[in-house]
Amino acid sequence: QVHLVESGGGLVQAGGSLLLSCAVSFSSGVIFGIGDMRWFRQAPGKQRDFVAMISSVGDSEYAASVKDRFAISRDNAKKMIYLQMNNLKPEDTAVYYCKADRLVTARGPRYDAWGQGTQVTVSS
Repeated sequence: QVHLVESGGGLVQAGGSLLLSCAVSFSSGVIFGIGDMRWFRQAPGKQRDFVAMISSVGDSEYAASVKDRFAISRDNAKKMIYLQMNNLKPEDTAVYYCKADRLVTARGPRYDAWGQGTQVTVSS
């Protein structure tokens, strides 16, 4: 089973920064490769929205609302994905989720794996 575990959320004042991390693991064996990774967020009463994506070779894309403030990165050797969030605003308050589009594991490919989320709260 694929596991994605987010960490790093918390309460921060507007203008502050947080670094979110997402650890990827596979309980049934080795992960040989990880494809595109994404961060999403979901505010109370709203749909889950795309935040950022990083490809297996490091290309990135961002939602317009976070571009120039957030930076996505990955460490393939550690199987970690990061989201550096700067100049946070109250409207960034949400539960943040990481997602793996595709993983190549010892038991074959796995698709669309999600983490449980980490809460980010930005006070004004």
